[in-house]
Amino acid sequence: MRLTLRRSGMRRSLLTALAAVSVVSLVVANGNSALAEDGGVSDAPILGIWEAQSLNGVNNNPDVPSAGSANTKYLRIGPARYADGRSQMVSGPNARSVSNRIFNDIHVNVFSERGVTQWSNVWGQFVDHNIGHRDEAGTAADIPFNANDPMESFRNTLGVVPFNRSVPAPGTGVNNTRQQLNTETSFLDAEAVYGPSDSRLDWLRAGSVDGNPDNNSGSLLMTSGNYLPRADQRGKPSAAPIMAVDGRLLSTPTKAVVAGDVRANEQALLTSVQTLFAREHNRIVAALPSSVSQQDKFQIARAVVIAEIQYITYNEFLPAMGVSLPAYQGYDPSVDPSTAHEFATVGYRAHSIIHGEMETDTNISRYSQATLDALKAQGVEVVPNGADVTIAVPDNLLFFNPNIVEQIQLGPIMAGITGESGYRNDETIDNQLRSILFRVPTSSNPDCLDGPTMPQCFSGVVDLGAIDLQRGRDHGMPLYNQMRNAYGLASKNSFTAITGESTDAFPSDPLLTPGKEVDDPNCLDVIALFDINGNPTTIEADNATRVVRRCTVAARLKAIYGSVSNVDAFTGMMAEKHLPGSELGELQTATWKDQFGAARDGDRFFYLNDPLQSFVRNNFGIDSRRTLAQVIAANTDLPANQLPANVFRLPGAPNMGQGFGEGLVDAAPEPAPVAPAAEAVAATGQTRHDNRNPSPARQTPNPAIIAGYPSARQLHRRGRRCRASG
Repeated sequence: MRLTLRRSGMRRSLLTALAAVSVVSLVVANGNSALAEDGGVSDAPILGIWEAQSLNGVNNNPDVPSAGSANTKYLRIGPARYADGRSQMVSGPNARSVSNRIFNDIHVNVFSERGVTQWSNVWGQFVDHNIGHRDEAGTAADIPFNANDPMESFRNTLGVVPFNRSVPAPGTGVNNTRQQLNTETSFLDAEAVYGPSDSRLDWLRAGSVDGNPDNNSGSLLMTSGNYLPRADQRGKPSAAPIMAVDGRLLSTPTKAVVAGDVRANEQALLTSVQTLFAREHNRIVAALPSSVSQQDKFQIARAVVIAEIQYITYNEFLPAMGVSLPAYQGYDPSVDPSTAHEFATVGYRAHSIIHGEMETDTNISRYSQATLDALKAQGVEVVPNGADVTIAVPDNLLFFNPNIVEQIQLGPIMAGITGESGYRNDETIDNQLRSILFRVPTSSNPDCLDGPTMPQCFSGVVDLGAIDLQRGRDHGMPLYNQMRNAYGLASKNSFTAITGESTDAFPSDPLLTPGKEVDDPNCLDVIALFDINGNPTTIEADNATRVVRRCTVAARLKAIYGSVSNVDAFTGMMAEKHLPGSELGELQTATWKDQFGAARDGDRFFYLNDPLQSFVRNNFGIDSRRTLAQVIAANTDLPANQLPANVFRLPGAPNMGQGFGEGLVDAAPEPAPVAPAAEAVAATGQTRHDNRNPSPARQTPNPAIIAGYPSARQLHRRGRRCRASG
């Protein structure tokens, strides 16, 4: 199979749909729920030696067992901001109105200025589905929709932009500040692959379904074609774990794929990554000797997959995005690893980088004519070229469409994600997300799925950008400057200081209506474009990495908000000028560094602190230090020599001096292996429990580590000892 590298394309794919859209679920699987103390995993030590990491994060921190575990409150870095001081959302400019004036990309594509591939959004969504998920079933608080807005181009028979508030955490929001629960763990622990409970894992593992996953095969259940199982695969869809469905999947919910996270069907590229790591788990299981029990095979493979996901995130994904963390100094039990409100609700909502399509070139012989016809019937662009074929799937067709993963196949999809640039992380969001998220078109014309004709083919508006902004108000997020201050950043005193532009005044232009410029569609016109090398380009060339609009972002922000002190955190963050060598601005960088740093430093099982990794490497020859390219090559028909060493960057892109293969940012060594006869790494601090060489019950916090975090990250001990593992 051939990999073609691209910088251009026409559409975007979904990073994370934390939007409050309606979903329909299958019923809950039968089986016993995981006990909170056990964390939903057997207490039996791996190989009779090593502590097994819990499924729901409980007991990761022996001193504060619930820290970072599932179904605990999001952490607040700064003070909450509610209108009544408790729960009522603050008022502000209408979110759809702001979206029309700031987030509207007017169908012009702008690509990463540093050649970051589509893995930026695809891996980003996969990570998000490991560390954060709010309870969506709250009360309706729809966003008003003004059909007479001169900046509105979409019809909306819904009359509103649907929006539900997040469910408040029990005991909050009445006499005290409203809080929200994170239903995921805060650790990068592959929860999206394995789930947070025994009942879900029991169904996911090959073998019986009796509520006890420990008596199952070490392998994960897959289809005969090696894809994720469907809800009806075991013959009783009503007993399958809950999976969220929407859009095209509403009519056939029993055909939803089943995975550890309920959102695995949300976007086909996400489904592909879920499939990739299920295959990787089974590959590791198959590589272990037959003398190892099925339960131990499962636990070893799970530990390796967790480490691989961490390795890729910290050595490839974050450096590609321009995020550099301090060198790793070890586990610190005083660091609260909990996912922060500010990160989940504002900082990680990088929906601007989401590409509007997945395009791949591959051998036409891998497809039957019936498959190609079926793809075209959905609206997929299929262009044969001799022995090859180009397949381009618009974003709208990727939503809740797991069938397309099997139709196109995993290798070509991985090649497509790798070979094309992601979009620039700026203030604009593709209209497939900004106006028609998860909507099904009223016409089957493929031209309706993207571009200027899109408004003619959809009758309802679901605006991810407006929902992102409103979610901040729902969760009581501070204003832009208040959030900057909470992360130790100075306030911005002007709109141009936010955007880095030269003026916040509207131009004197005959195409604009004096005094009403912010309501004039011509204000958004693109008047200049530049490519990745800084050379002028055109819209038709479809390779711009920077554009100049008739009205500056600063001028539009000033017209909407009046004062910098009124700017919503999400809007201000999106509009920030990027830091040098980064895809992110100053505030977004601060939220990422805090969260990913805490998820590393506050995780007792982090791969650099886990002696099991070197044990497995020394005794079984299985190394968790694998790049994403290596994982792809090992689990698809895409050969390693047809993949770049770093799939997160286009070869030859600017600023290639950072990231894996270009110098590791996280260069701290793993615990040094000792003689194979010892079978373990000598513990220098609190780590995964080893029956033969117990780690200290407590470890003294490292002042140098915790000093780098906001005070809200400081955990206080509760006098708990590490649970014995046997």
